[in-house]
Amino acid sequence: VYWLDQLPPEKTGSTTKTELTPRWLELCRNKKFYAQVTISPVWEVSEWALKAVPSNRLCSLAQPRAPAVGWQPDRLLLAPLNRVTQTAVATSRICQLAQPKRRLVLEGSGPKSKPVPMTHIPCKASAHIELLATPKFDHPKFEGERSVCWPVSRAARNYVASPRLHELSSPKERKALFEGYDPYIVSRAARSASPSPRIQQLCLPLPRKC
Repeated sequence: VYWLDQLPPEKTGSTTKTELTPRWLELCRNKKFYAQVTISPVWEVSEWALKAVPSNRLCSLAQPRAPAVGWQPDRLLLAPLNRVTQTAVATSRICQLAQPKRRLVLEGSGPKSKPVPMTHIPCKASAHIELLATPKFDHPKFEGERSVCWPVSRAARNYVASPRLHELSSPKERKALFEGYDPYIVSRAARSASPSPRIQQLCLPLPRKC
């Protein structure tokens, strides 16, 4: 679609040619890899480096930084104690406070022992707690766990299945699709079936999701 009802004029000149700039040519070249390996950490110093004289600015930068104002050297870990501290005698109150507390009681023995606070020290249980701690009794008709292996009767071992039972146990025979089987045909019994109240109840959505 053009703004005017005329087609744009056709170009008869040659197509535009792209010319590489010197920078592009430089970037297109492969990177040079220096395979020279320094064998010794000591290398030859040039004559100009041996005769170089540092400037005043370089000498000022080479000086170590002066410490800040108010800086103090590291204090010794063991500070000297005065004579009064060395000859001090602890009072009975300080000796009492220095004793460890006896509130913790060890529960059990062995490596799994752990300290128990005062609130967890064993105390006398109430009658209701003792009633709740009593295990429930089994029902009089409780038979316990049934064994996995149980005896099979002689009639079950000598039973012979009838032809009707063999017919019902065999899977339903169906033709393949290339033999004319139509999977979309619904039988007359399925079309005339009526759902039971239980099936209708299961078909309804849950009340909380309505």
